[in-house]
Amino acid sequence: MDESKIYELVEIARQTGKIKKGINETTKAIERGVAKLVIASKDVEPKEIIMHLSPLCEEKKIPYVEVGSKATLGRYAGIKVNCSSVAIIDFGQGEKLAEEIIKSISEKNE
Repeated sequence: MDESKIYELVEIARQTGKIKKGINETTKAIERGVAKLVIASKDVEPKEIIMHLSPLCEEKKIPYVEVGSKATLGRYAGIKVNCSSVAIIDFGQGEKLAEEIIKSISEKNE
């Protein structure tokens, strides 16, 4: 999966939809069942910080994907600091792009 498309979706959803930023907000969105897509950074240290996200998403049947950089994820999420995870609640105008990304994630996981 092309990471630039994932970052683009985060930016579109931030501008025209709704996102939750950070581990705590992401976890709450998953547990409440409102997250439509969860994105986490691969470069989070220690890994234990994000380890619970993937199994939680699997349990709630929410697509989950990891991207390379928490700094880049933070920038596209519209914050000036690193961001370890984002939950997209509403894709906004990024609905078609989201469908493409989710399809790619599900094909990879089959």
